[in-house]
Amino acid sequence: MEWVSAENVIAVLTALLGVATSAGVLWYERRVPRRKRIGYRVQMDTPIGSEVSQGRANVRLGLFDETPDMADATLVLLRVENDGSQSIGYEDYTGRGELNGLTVEFTGRTVRGIAVTHSSDADHLADHFTPAAGLRHDGSFIRLPRVPLNRNEHFKLLVLLTGSHVGGPIRITGGIRDGVVARNKAARPDEKPPLFGPASRIITVALTTCVVTLAGIIVVRDDSPPPMDCAKGTLTITGSTAFRPVVEELKEKYEEECEGATIRLDIHGSNAGVRKLDREGAGASRSPSMIALSDGPRPAALTSLHGKEVAISLFSMVVNDSVPVKNLSLDQIRKIYRGEIVNWNQLAADGPDLDIRLVSRDANSGTREVFQRRVLDANEPAASSRDCTTKDYADAPVLRCELDGTDQVLAEVARLDGAIGYTELRGGTVPDGAHRTSIDGAFPSVDTLGTSSYPYREIEYAYTYGSPPADSLVAGFLNYLDNYGEEIMRTNGHLPCATPKGTRLCGAGWALPG
Repeated sequence: MEWVSAENVIAVLTALLGVATSAGVLWYERRVPRRKRIGYRVQMDTPIGSEVSQGRANVRLGLFDETPDMADATLVLLRVENDGSQSIGYEDYTGRGELNGLTVEFTGRTVRGIAVTHSSDADHLADHFTPAAGLRHDGSFIRLPRVPLNRNEHFKLLVLLTGSHVGGPIRITGGIRDGVVARNKAARPDEKPPLFGPASRIITVALTTCVVTLAGIIVVRDDSPPPMDCAKGTLTITGSTAFRPVVEELKEKYEEECEGATIRLDIHGSNAGVRKLDREGAGASRSPSMIALSDGPRPAALTSLHGKEVAISLFSMVVNDSVPVKNLSLDQIRKIYRGEIVNWNQLAADGPDLDIRLVSRDANSGTREVFQRRVLDANEPAASSRDCTTKDYADAPVLRCELDGTDQVLAEVARLDGAIGYTELRGGTVPDGAHRTSIDGAFPSVDTLGTSSYPYREIEYAYTYGSPPADSLVAGFLNYLDNYGEEIMRTNGHLPCATPKGTRLCGAGWALPG
């Protein structure tokens, strides 16, 4: 029979195994009661006193030379996690007292200090680890408050102890309604707990074996045609640095799938890109094999450039961590860039006494043009510093420097106390030492485009010189961008215009709220 082939047999076996697995999961959900569970594990227990033994030698660290009662100091890292099947709320703790949740006991040791950390996905936990909320320690005990934990959330306790050596008993006790508090196996720092049990792993291995075998058969005799958007030749992509991560990924995919296509990237900013395309096109007998990406529309004088709306791009303000500002109003930003606010303590009575340093992009930057158009509603002041640290002339109203790339701006803002700058969203990546701020209380988010009042955003255009031939590499790559670039664009902070939501916002001219 024609259907009896190796790949079909494996596909049927995979389907049957999948059905059996689904039935087993349904049975488990109906028969096995869901439990609440808090697990804990010791991720580190190490000596940090005056003398630490290493093999046969004693290495004198000198950490507590002036405090001899700390000679036997140890440092313990304890991870507490909700590894059950349900979230745990405040009312699920059954300990005595309104605040008491769990108790940590370090037998034979005395607690000298505690630091609490939590994952970035669990910022809401911070307010629970205060003396007012019930966090305290006495002797060998730490009293933990009633901390609500969603599934898979965790926090860590870094505890300084004295009075005994490494390896003493450590135990967490407490009551959970319809649940348990139990110790998990020891793990390395920041090691994630296993996602699957033994049965799940066996099923996963079986399914993976079937799928990999089937995929291997298909790949070996792969005769599928290349994408319809493939074309041969060499294409140059220039322009926006905000869109560079997107085109870098798409370049690799396109060249891999489309034999005979070569894509070169020449990314130096939106303005530089559209002007280069205009020069190349004016001096050629036909439309050059070039695409210029631009944050916002081209200059009005470049009438030979034809634009295609590709995505809506998001940008954000970034501030050095020395400044605890999480939100800035449009009015405050404009006053800062006009030189009316020159010190962070002018924004709030408890603000840090730090001069404001403006770290900006150069004149070729589309990110800068969008900032001027959508946020400042004016041009930025002239550059007054070459090193971003000191003014080149004393009577400049504000210290402002210019850099020629996003990575340089982010690095400089993270390095300089009091610095502020701007950048494309890029999936939310900001280096250590800096953080993003909201504008008038609104954060940049692809999910809220269309309803949010967030102002720092713009349509991303792909420009060609005239209309490229339908069978050209230029046209093929632009179609490929629409058909295969959605996930890549979203990941890097852009809403594709080719999606239903993007079509509505881009096609309507996308007027900003207000």
